[in-house]
Amino acid sequence: MNPTKLTKDMEHQLLCCEADAIRRAYQDVNLLNDKVLKTMLKAEEIYLPSPNYFKCVQKEIVPKMRKIVATWMLEVCEEQKCEEEVFPLAMNYLDRFLSVEDTRKTRLQLLGATCMFLASKMRETVPLTAEKLCIYTDNSIGPDDLKHMEVLVLNKLKWDLASVTPHDFIEHFLSKLPIHLNVRHTLRKHAHTFIALCATDVKFIAVPPSMVAAGSVVAAVQGLLLKHHDNTLSSQNLTCFLSQIIRSDPDCLRSCVEQIESLLESSLRQAQQHTVSTETKRVEEDVDLSSTPTDVRDINI
Repeated sequence: MNPTKLTKDMEHQLLCCEADAIRRAYQDVNLLNDKVLKTMLKAEEIYLPSPNYFKCVQKEIVPKMRKIVATWMLEVCEEQKCEEEVFPLAMNYLDRFLSVEDTRKTRLQLLGATCMFLASKMRETVPLTAEKLCIYTDNSIGPDDLKHMEVLVLNKLKWDLASVTPHDFIEHFLSKLPIHLNVRHTLRKHAHTFIALCATDVKFIAVPPSMVAAGSVVAAVQGLLLKHHDNTLSSQNLTCFLSQIIRSDPDCLRSCVEQIESLLESSLRQAQQHTVSTETKRVEEDVDLSSTPTDVRDINI
């Protein structure tokens, strides 16, 4: 075969593969060591928001409003297929900002969009654009509003955006567990779901990221019933093992796991109620439409 033709064919295949796929760096396994883990455990305290900012700083914003904007931010991140760590990182920025700056409730969505804007720049290969984020607010804000808010958030956070999030600990924990690679992928996916769920709830604002990550892993193992395959993955053994890694009391981690499971049950219950109410409303609308005087069928004259 002609070497020149072979080279051109290979280049064509590479270009075709790279055209649709977003380039992402492979995970560096050399970083999964105890020295890096120790450094993250030491640094995570620096990026914790104030747990009492609703009472001590904010005058208009209440926990319910945070829940609403957090749910909206999660939906945007999911629809845009952002990296898993973008949403928790954006919520960290939002909570840290609200811990130091009194903000009007009318600007909360703008703040949420700005935090996603910054988090995607930190963690995404192709960040979210200002124009796209404005569309998700029904154009209630403009690109200029977003960019002005970006400067304010950066100043209040002292330009320190390298926050430690629960996602940073997940791979360290999974690498220490006796599980198959295929199972690890599923376990990681479930743990990421729990982390996102925790980020929407005010109870986890001041919980260290390592605790959230460890609790999410334990909850994921229990949910997947992996404890039946290996005794080391039993709830008690896994809780003790991970609590030693994050240097925490096992009872604290056990309490975190219980809160995560309770939050999941509450979330599922609300989703079911929303589904039932939506279906009921649809049925009622169908009945109303079929009983209106304008809906006349089979008229015999």
